[in-house]
Amino acid sequence: MTPDQRAFFESKIRPVLVKSCYECHAQGAKKIGGKLLLDAPSEMIVGGESGPSLIPGKPDESLIIQAVRYDGLEMPPKKRLPEQVVNDFITWVKMGAPDPRVDAPKSAKKTLTTDKAALWSYQPVTHPKPPMVKAKDWARDAIDSFVLAKIEVKGLSPTKDATPEMLIRRVYFDLIGLPPSAGEVLSFVSRHLSFQQVVDELLESPHFGERWGRHWLDVARYAESNGNDGLSRNPSFPHAWRYRDYVIRAFNEDMPYDRFITEQIAGDLLSADSEAQRDRQLIATGFLAIGAKPAKAMNDNFEMDVVADQIGVIGHGIMGLSVGCARCHDHKTDPIPTRDYYALAGIFKSTETLWGAAAHQGLTAPQTPLHELKTAEKVTVRPEAEAIISKHEPRRPPAKPAFKYAADAPLAMGVREAKTAVDCKLNIDGEAKKLGAAVPRGFLTACGAMDPSIQLDPKQSGRLQLAQWLTSRQHPQTARVMVNRVWQHLFGEGLVRTPADFGITGESPTHPELLDHLATRFMSEGWSIKRLIRSIVLSHTYQLSSQCDDKLREADSDNLLLARHNRRRLDAEAVRDAMLAATGDLNPQPGHGSLIQHQNVLINELPPLHQPSTHRSVYLLMLRNSMPPELTPFNLPDAVTVTGNRDSSTLATQSLYLLNNAFLVEQSKRFAKRLMKASSDSMTRIQTAYSHAFARKPTGSEIQRAHNFICEAELMLASTENDENGRLASSWAAFCQALLASNELRYVD
Repeated sequence: MTPDQRAFFESKIRPVLVKSCYECHAQGAKKIGGKLLLDAPSEMIVGGESGPSLIPGKPDESLIIQAVRYDGLEMPPKKRLPEQVVNDFITWVKMGAPDPRVDAPKSAKKTLTTDKAALWSYQPVTHPKPPMVKAKDWARDAIDSFVLAKIEVKGLSPTKDATPEMLIRRVYFDLIGLPPSAGEVLSFVSRHLSFQQVVDELLESPHFGERWGRHWLDVARYAESNGNDGLSRNPSFPHAWRYRDYVIRAFNEDMPYDRFITEQIAGDLLSADSEAQRDRQLIATGFLAIGAKPAKAMNDNFEMDVVADQIGVIGHGIMGLSVGCARCHDHKTDPIPTRDYYALAGIFKSTETLWGAAAHQGLTAPQTPLHELKTAEKVTVRPEAEAIISKHEPRRPPAKPAFKYAADAPLAMGVREAKTAVDCKLNIDGEAKKLGAAVPRGFLTACGAMDPSIQLDPKQSGRLQLAQWLTSRQHPQTARVMVNRVWQHLFGEGLVRTPADFGITGESPTHPELLDHLATRFMSEGWSIKRLIRSIVLSHTYQLSSQCDDKLREADSDNLLLARHNRRRLDAEAVRDAMLAATGDLNPQPGHGSLIQHQNVLINELPPLHQPSTHRSVYLLMLRNSMPPELTPFNLPDAVTVTGNRDSSTLATQSLYLLNNAFLVEQSKRFAKRLMKASSDSMTRIQTAYSHAFARKPTGSEIQRAHNFICEAELMLASTENDENGRLASSWAAFCQALLASNELRYVD
């Protein structure tokens, strides 16, 4: 079960079962209806008198889905569940009905472990000394000593170093998400530039923020529309792009991570030296506002659902903890009581969430500062219902501006203080109408005593103090979680392989001392992400080859020892950007604003929604339920929950994409046109194609295979294409498509 699946069950399925089903279908119920128990996975599969209640992966054949649809069966009997909840159950069953609950509710007792090894992430961060190693000359950094010590204990040795060609391609994709040119490879291989110089240049590239900002947007569940709210609507977020650009800029400027977190949680409460800085800090709080939200209609829990999303992104995104599991009951495995959940909930109930205005087309120019847009005379907006993108109605007519916006109302998505600060009452079983005692606002008690200098003001929400608590050097998770994310993006796997789950059900670190060394180093060096990355990529461990001998591979098949590098498939954005770079079409300039807003048109005036663009993929329009078709085949996140680690599965749709996708076919034609324009000599064209696609020369056998392929393609086209020039262009386009679809372009060693 993936962390995302666990989060989906805990936030969407378990609360409904507890609230609407357990009264009649759980151990301890006065009368178990139809002999059906729903409080354990095995009981749901076995079912009751009518048979199995669910068949994982097959919602239409599952009785529980028929029941909540009121299709023959009607459960719960008193009132049909909201359509959004029904859709959540359908989605859950489609994904295989992942269920983290224990399998024996009859004998299960609530027992929280006190084992320090299991509760490792709740222990204070230590400052371990680098261990002694035998091969002292091998270690270039303390990082290497921690890694090598574990390798030597197993009687093994690290693999050989990566070749210069392998290393420069790796570091280019890792730091800026783009391939090096043939000239850049040659400059490094011929030692005109040292590896350190290459790293420093890449860290200063504006493309660095685009690459690493995209990683953070996965955590922030970034999107420019709400997604299906349960009523088949998808309201647009026309100012979400401001948050995206804020993130990219923050990474490029190497904003200290503690400041980065603070601005996103409480930027509106920080002092500012200028209106521009104030705008930036307000935009930063979009972190708490851009999550997917359920429909408000017929939803008594709407306000608490929004709060749950905000707690979820703080929990999974910053602390690596599934705090949301404590909404309905004390956490089943981690030491997080329900009271702590509602202590945090009070902070966000005392916060007003701003959805952002849907501004009139002429006033959404990306260059316009936010403070200049806050004028009632200039801004007209549409009601939410008119700013909808529906997959059923993708070309609904443009709505007319319906009313003017209040002069003091922000256009950007974000948060601000509510008029009154309040403590949140316990929601019994997660139900907003079943209230218990009020819980004073506060933080997670399991994370240790709060710094005495952090004092909650009863007249304020407590968001600023929450940010101070999270970024305190005494906090056990914040620094560990971030250095683990950085390691993951550089090696393919984190030191903790469940980056959004540092709790009991997550994996323990493979190198706990190294994790704490990096966390301590990160904080002591001013929370600088660039300095952390630089230290890691200059280590010997990072510069190892991904190839190794059979002995090492058999001894450590999962590479837990880090004795070699991991060969990885590029993520969706890097694949698309690499294709554009190979064809020469990549526009390296920032795509200011949403690319749809950049064309000064309303979203629902566009046919189709996704317009062709050659900007980097991070600037494409990201609509929930309608993500860019060039990216979706390669495991692009749905932006509904925090994504700690993208799925890397290989699917049949990826092969179909490489054969038929309009973007790839068009880029192949443009690539071929570029080659044919540059030279009339086939040999030169083939060499140029390899140079652009792979930044290297083709081998003699590759040249021969390419020549044979093009000739055969031209012969095959002779029966359907009368024009000789057309046949030639098509055959070269087919060759170019083969290069763009190759593993060499899509993988990095």
